[in-house]
Amino acid sequence: MGSQYSEILKAKLDEKSYGNLMAIDNADLHAYIANAIELCEPDSVWVSTDSDEDVAYTRQMSVKMGEEKALNIPGHTVHFDGPEDQGRDRKVTKYLVPQDETLSDALNQVEREEGLTEIKGLMKGSMKGRTMIVRFMTLGPNNSPFSIPCVECTDSFYVSHSLNLLYRLGYEEFKRLGEKARFFATLHSCGKIDERMVSTDVDNKRIYIDYTRDSVYSVNTQYAGNTVGLKKLALRLTIRKADREGWLAEHMFLMGVSGKGGRKTYLAGAFPSACGKTSTAMLPGETILGDDIAYFREENGSCMAANAEAGIFGIIQNANSKDDPAIWEVINNPGEVIFSNILVSEGKPYWLGMGTDIPEKGENFSGEWHKGKKDPKGAEIPCAHKNARYAVTLKALSNCDPELENPQGVELSGIIYGGRDTKAYVPVQQSFSWDHGIVAYGAALETETTFATIGKEGVPEINLMSIQDFISISLGKYLKNNLDFGKKLSKAPSIFGVNYFLCDNDGKFVNGVRDKHVWVKWMELRVHGDVDALESPTGMIPVYDDLKELFKQVLDKEYSKEDYIKQFTIRVPENLAKLERVEKFYRDNLVDPPQGLFEVIGRQRESLLGAQKEYGDYISPENLKAR
Repeated sequence: MGSQYSEILKAKLDEKSYGNLMAIDNADLHAYIANAIELCEPDSVWVSTDSDEDVAYTRQMSVKMGEEKALNIPGHTVHFDGPEDQGRDRKVTKYLVPQDETLSDALNQVEREEGLTEIKGLMKGSMKGRTMIVRFMTLGPNNSPFSIPCVECTDSFYVSHSLNLLYRLGYEEFKRLGEKARFFATLHSCGKIDERMVSTDVDNKRIYIDYTRDSVYSVNTQYAGNTVGLKKLALRLTIRKADREGWLAEHMFLMGVSGKGGRKTYLAGAFPSACGKTSTAMLPGETILGDDIAYFREENGSCMAANAEAGIFGIIQNANSKDDPAIWEVINNPGEVIFSNILVSEGKPYWLGMGTDIPEKGENFSGEWHKGKKDPKGAEIPCAHKNARYAVTLKALSNCDPELENPQGVELSGIIYGGRDTKAYVPVQQSFSWDHGIVAYGAALETETTFATIGKEGVPEINLMSIQDFISISLGKYLKNNLDFGKKLSKAPSIFGVNYFLCDNDGKFVNGVRDKHVWVKWMELRVHGDVDALESPTGMIPVYDDLKELFKQVLDKEYSKEDYIKQFTIRVPENLAKLERVEKFYRDNLVDPPQGLFEVIGRQRESLLGAQKEYGDYISPENLKAR
């Protein structure tokens, strides 16, 4: 290590932290931390290891510093973000792109040197009077083909505490790898904070991704989606790494679905935020392997999958004892849970849609709250934010899949794509082929913006495979990688599209909230060829008798032919309009469309037009034939 770095580190680290850092034989790591110290100018630096003592210390300090407050149930704490810091902020999240490179116009970006100058200017001296916390974690199971070592430097003990719950401790992995550790790095500072320990300089919030150095900068924000670098920020870096190395990094959950004879079938699913992703991954009676980010690798012709994470940062709105029993158990019993942006009254947490009476007053993200309180624009402030969250380790869940830490991953049998589509797609359908599924369900995934992203809600938009915000290569190259990945597989997963938000002409949902469990069970049967399907212009759909049996088995519910026809009638005009929007999006935004993209769209259009000519605008499933 250069003498200049040694002097910087010794000046800020005590003997124990310096020893812990030097035990990792990686000059690039030492240089990174020294440069972060010079930029942010903390009073001191604490280097955490994987020890129980260090894990406990970061938890204790998050409360002592006031970033979290203890609740009545032992181990439960609450953290508040500022009113303007309640979700991922697309507007100020940008890629740093070198002058001689280009990314798709659909991606938010700034010229690299210009962006570095700006972000470093905002971070200069931002940690004065504070401690820089240095954390070592891994994405994917340790000592595995899926492993990616990561370091995060932050001045927030709340961020450090969140890392404990959401990721695998990685100090020992860094020591094992030494100079071989090619790591991702995140530098975060809360910036200016008020007496509630809330970031206040929201006009200067910035989250910049320097993919040329596998690094992330985040300043003037505390919301975990903007500050926990291993989450969606690192996903952008992982996509580039996967592109270079020939595997896939996806915004997907992983779950194990029980089936006949005690078998377990692993499914992955891509859903934009607030579209049913976590509730699907957490279905009662099934197991959860991950709720957000999955890595796929080809091994002997099979698709092997692993969870990048080890915990859940989940939306808590509408979590209740009936629909979410596993989560409900964890968030109502002693154990380590971090709530964020809920209402606290007399030490108890409350959130929207929890199914109990809400107190008239308490504390929430706006400060002291009472029913009827209004924001500066005159809008009434809800008791809790729609994007309020909970953070918990997966191993705390009774339904955590035992293969979570399997270094080889699990064999994937099915992939699900689902968004918010009130008009067109049926509740569940299976693609005709890998290419058809990737294009017609993945690339054509259309949703409406939700409260999980700052900005206007309810705006329809294409959200490519629910990963569009995070793609750091061209959209065309990302699509091509997915199409090409299927060619490597002799046992390719089946691909399904789901839509929990289809509405009738009166705007009422045609699905029940719990019906998704039936759709998942049908997919599990289809993977193994245990049930037939009907061929529609947009995909293969369930046979009524199979669903009737499943509704009785899974939900103890009678399923009428009337409901079946309402749910699975193919709406030709709406589907044609959807294809027009999808095709226009890709013609406008792709400079490098992969071979087959527009052919798949064209074939689906021809199929819809042919069926329309024969059966009319709305095609009952009773007119379709088995395949």
